[in-house]
Amino acid sequence: MSDLQNVDEATFDEVVLRSEKPVLVDFWAQWCPPCHQIAPVLAQIGAERNEQLTVVKLNSDENPAISARYRVMALPTLILFHRGEMIWSVVGARPKAKLLKDIDEALLTAVA
Repeated sequence: MSDLQNVDEATFDEVVLRSEKPVLVDFWAQWCPPCHQIAPVLAQIGAERNEQLTVVKLNSDENPAISARYRVMALPTLILFHRGEMIWSVVGARPKAKLLKDIDEALLTAVA
């Protein structure tokens, strides 16, 4: 899929909710073509923004409790967490520039 860190039900709270940095979680599944389409974009964002943002992926099929907790009903779903709170989400693949714009706006609103 990509070089992003995987999280699961055992590591989600520690890696995502207790992170000092904002965390973008990619809810994906192996059978989902748009998930594979967006994976390289998310890997780029993770590499380029690694000082300000952590990008991780969570296999929804293997971690249904977390997907249910955040009401993930379609894939890919991207959810941005800041200080343990969900601050932004989007369903479906998006161009990199649009994702970065939306992430930046969500983070500005969260810290304001």
